Amino acid sequence: MQKLSERNTYTPTDAPQVRSNCDSVIKQSCEVGTVLQNLKTPDNNPDEALTPRAQGEQDLRVPVIYVLNMRGEPLMPVGARKARILLKKGKAYVVKRTPFTIQLNKATGETKQRVILGVDPGYKSVGLSAVTEKKEVFSAEAQLRTDIPNLNSEKRMYRKSRRSRKTWYRKPRFLNRKIEKGWLAPSVQHKLGSHVKLIQKITKFLPITGINIEVANFDIQKIKNPDISGKEHQEGEQLGFYNVREYVLYRDSHVCQHCKGKSQDKILQVHHIIPRSQGGTDMPENLLTLCLVCHSKHHGGEIKLKVKRSKQFKSETFMSIVRWKIVEEVKNLGLSVNITYGYITKSKRIRLNLAKSHINDAFMISAGIGQKRSQSYLLKQVRKQNRKLFKGIRSHIKNTASRFVKGFQRFDKILFNDMECFIFGRRITGYFDIRTLDGIKISASASYKKLQLLENFQTLLWQGGVVSSHD
Repeated sequence: MQKLSERNTYTPTDAPQVRSNCDSVIKQSCEVGTVLQNLKTPDNNPDEALTPRAQGEQDLRVPVIYVLNMRGEPLMPVGARKARILLKKGKAYVVKRTPFTIQLNKATGETKQRVILGVDPGYKSVGLSAVTEKKEVFSAEAQLRTDIPNLNSEKRMYRKSRRSRKTWYRKPRFLNRKIEKGWLAPSVQHKLGSHVKLIQKITKFLPITGINIEVANFDIQKIKNPDISGKEHQEGEQLGFYNVREYVLYRDSHVCQHCKGKSQDKILQVHHIIPRSQGGTDMPENLLTLCLVCHSKHHGGEIKLKVKRSKQFKSETFMSIVRWKIVEEVKNLGLSVNITYGYITKSKRIRLNLAKSHINDAFMISAGIGQKRSQSYLLKQVRKQNRKLFKGIRSHIKNTASRFVKGFQRFDKILFNDMECFIFGRRITGYFDIRTLDGIKISASASYKKLQLLENFQTLLWQGGVVSSHD
């Protein structure tokens, strides 16, 4: 008898779950490949997930089914037909819906092939592809979080405000924090950890025998000035200046770049063209000299600056910092790691006439040479807790709805009009903003009565059958 997956007790009982009736159907005598229309639950129903049934414009076919042995260790994946036979004979049961994974409840042969995982690291997105000699068995693009610098700035603002209100009598302290060797900025450390966690997740359902990782070293000065050479690399544009602010003021001739001195204001300030909260840096290309009058009017929305946004090199800097740290962290997991370079990936991709994307790059990195491709997944990282939104304490934002509304919460995977999507917004009245992970809005006001819960919220969301992009 098929084992039903356990219900997550964290989910409220009033959530309209999809009804489970797998046992009655599995007991019926039907031929392999028959479409079982009576199944109601995609979570515990193999045929509902394995049957090529179009819902809306989404193709829900699962060409690769991942298999675990009795001990929970990964085996070689199988096709939909083989998985259906194992489930009907009671030799396996469903343990995970996305990616679809079954676990055997009887001992069997554990012959494994060589499976190579290719990793295309990135600042915003990560490409992943696992291949054997004959076919690709996993393909995904993971979108990483980019809101950590803004959240840290907000936290610093609240902490500074609280200290000025609560502990104003204390003597100010500074430079009293020891920076450990190998310290990384929180945003960089999180992205580094995300790369390692993604690899760990894949090794839990695929018997990975080796990992290929692309490493890159970007010469940012060469990108800015292709003719640079020799000692000019050590003599940057800020040579001879005390700090960045002094250089920016000198570069702009100590004149406001908006009014050109017409305001007669002698107080000059350095303005970030792209705000720090939106990913801007402190590089001179992102700084502009403004007088106090123009600076205040700009932030007040009275004037708009006619300046061209400069190119930011955050992704290049990130890769230069962590390229070897990723390799070291993965080696510490006991996995065999090989490195490759971008020019090799590019030449292979051009030879096979493939479009540039994280998924295709990962396929090239994993030694893909024309194997049959598999379905691609889109993965998206989201934050686990939003105190302002869920609790409304220590915040200027008034909390209007609890975390759970009518049994649903943000980022639950649900079924709406026979289409899989996610909850991105909720109202206390029971209406939800639902979208797909690639940004397509399905409905801005969907009633909870029309929703069916498929998967509970988790910090890594999965969606199958999407087209990859490249940042």
